Amino acid sequence: MSDDNKFPPENNFPAGYVPPKVWEDTSSGGAFASINKPTAGAQFERELPVGKHPHQLYSLATPNGVKVGIMLEELLAAGHSGAEYDAWLIKINEGDQFGSGFVDINPNSKIPAMMDHAPKGGGEPVRLFESGSILFYLAEKFGAFLPTDVRKRAETMNWAFWQMGAAPYLGGGFGHFYAYAPMKIKYAIDRFSMEVKRQLDVLDKQLANNEFIAGDEYTIADILIFPWYGRLVEGGAYESGEFLQVHSYENVVRWMKMIDARPAVKRGKMVNKAMGDKATQLHERHDASDFETKTQDKLEAAE
Repeated sequence: MSDDNKFPPENNFPAGYVPPKVWEDTSSGGAFASINKPTAGAQFERELPVGKHPHQLYSLATPNGVKVGIMLEELLAAGHSGAEYDAWLIKINEGDQFGSGFVDINPNSKIPAMMDHAPKGGGEPVRLFESGSILFYLAEKFGAFLPTDVRKRAETMNWAFWQMGAAPYLGGGFGHFYAYAPMKIKYAIDRFSMEVKRQLDVLDKQLANNEFIAGDEYTIADILIFPWYGRLVEGGAYESGEFLQVHSYENVVRWMKMIDARPAVKRGKMVNKAMGDKATQLHERHDASDFETKTQDKLEAAE
């Protein structure tokens, strides 16, 4: 069979493209094309602000950013006053993540990024990037949301790493081709839809016999997975709820509602939020009273 006849026409492949021997950036468009480049490093000089608290978070309330907001709010709710933090908005659509100060913390130019100015044991501040790394660091620092029992700890880390490996298929794969790509490619959408539904089935089967992701305890595994897959089964990710039939994953829906009802989760979802309902947006967070102000604004708007 020749290459021309390798795939049947009903698969709706884009016609006529043959990859060159050497790839070149042709700026094909699509969402986020203006901020995506094949190179790394700072594009301009800009220092980052530093507040009064030990932890300085530089982020945006995308799923990866929400993880850290929830974790910090959960730590504070659990009585760990040393987890106080300032949260500064990084507008990724405007390229804030390519400023020199941000790149000094995260050379990968992705949110979230954080500095700990009061690390355990003292000494120089610690830079942190990658949401999984940040949550693991905080869990170890405060001895919270990460079991000490060897089996429970291993199970928590199994699911934490599962999320870090699985979510790119949801966001960069399914989300990109379903919602953001400049053309609809049936093969790409089908490929990533199948994988996302398989992932949801993995979670659904795990949650059929467990209250939380890693067992009977609320852990960093729940906090890492909730902003991606909780939002997905809630129907809010890429407006794809009906397409993926997310309501059919009943155990994931049950878990999502339980996690979403936690007060610290509600607060964490607001941190560095700059889209959607204005009453739920908290561009910067510097004190617990910032949430009270937003709540009062919401009540007044409803009157």
